[in-house]
Amino acid sequence: MAEHIDPLDELRAGLGELDGSGLRRRRRIVTTPCQPDTRLADRAGPIVAFCSNDYLGLAAEPAIAEAVRRGSLRWGSGSGASHLVSGHYAVHEALEERLATFTGMDAALYFSTGYMANIGVMPALVGRGDAIFADKVNHASLVDGALLSRAEFIRYPHCDLAALEGRLAASRAPRKLIVTDGVFSMDGDIAPLPQLLALAEAHQAWLLVDDAHGFGVLGPQGRGCLAHFGLASPRLIYMGTLGKAAGLSGAFVAGQRDVIDWLLNKARSYIFTTGAPPMLANGLLTALDLVEQGDERRAHLNALIARFRAGLGLRRWQLLPSDTPIQPVVIGDNHAALAVSQALDAEGLWVPAIRPPTVPKGSARLRIVLSAAHSIEQVDRLAAILQRLEAAHP
Repeated sequence: MAEHIDPLDELRAGLGELDGSGLRRRRRIVTTPCQPDTRLADRAGPIVAFCSNDYLGLAAEPAIAEAVRRGSLRWGSGSGASHLVSGHYAVHEALEERLATFTGMDAALYFSTGYMANIGVMPALVGRGDAIFADKVNHASLVDGALLSRAEFIRYPHCDLAALEGRLAASRAPRKLIVTDGVFSMDGDIAPLPQLLALAEAHQAWLLVDDAHGFGVLGPQGRGCLAHFGLASPRLIYMGTLGKAAGLSGAFVAGQRDVIDWLLNKARSYIFTTGAPPMLANGLLTALDLVEQGDERRAHLNALIARFRAGLGLRRWQLLPSDTPIQPVVIGDNHAALAVSQALDAEGLWVPAIRPPTVPKGSARLRIVLSAAHSIEQVDRLAAILQRLEAAHP
């Protein structure tokens, strides 16, 4: 007879194991709006944040807050139902039309989060007997979407086009779906999308691009990684999020009109949830205007990226190659990464340590994120302190 295990004792033991391996996570309470100059409940003084995904500095933009306020007066606070019942408002429709136009697609579908978009799209497109081909370092939502679909889940080494081509050629699945981050969230590099699209077209596959970290930052007027490469194809399905560069909340999927209509009818995470508050959609219309008009913000951000990379001379730690706001510094050991993060905190710099399972074992890192809201002086100080800490930490 199997020994009885108390489930609460088992969880407590598991938390102890997380502590011992340097993998237990805890939240920090922010007491100011999202901005570089931040205050936290657990420390007395101010701290400069290098960890939010607010790439254009729009999260605390007064014009967006005002648009949300106006939206609440016009539409109320909640949608009251799912989009397919009575929760789809005229402002939701206007937002979807604006997103489609902005991304150069036929149509778009507004989701509450990027995670919900990915876990809804993938099972709607493929299922048992089909195959999903995924970059090995894709975001967790793409992994979970693949598992929910029950299709064969075939992973290929990071950005290894030859390996992907071999796996596609060997597959006999009737339907194939290639999924990739546009900008990889923990590495900061950009997927080779022109080559991925060529493989999708050669093998009659869909290509789903999760551009959570490219939308608003890459391409003309911030239109994302597809515009960055000048790509268009009926094989493309584009997912972008609205809580990072756009500064608010939500996500969308854009593509051919028939594809979007299919998702509207089949994506369970869209169908079986209450629609996002219409006041957010009202705010997002203003946010999209600011993204489109944000060339000066993007120019400043790109200058900060170039300055940081040129000024950071590391010998043992590894600054990964990245031309995006995500600038990872790989340290390796979990405890060492935590120690450096804590040392930065003591200097008034908030740079969290990212550890497995978010990144591969042995590649714990500082995920430094730059924003258009940062100053040159703040970025220079971060680089100087990192160099000093590397010399001080064996």
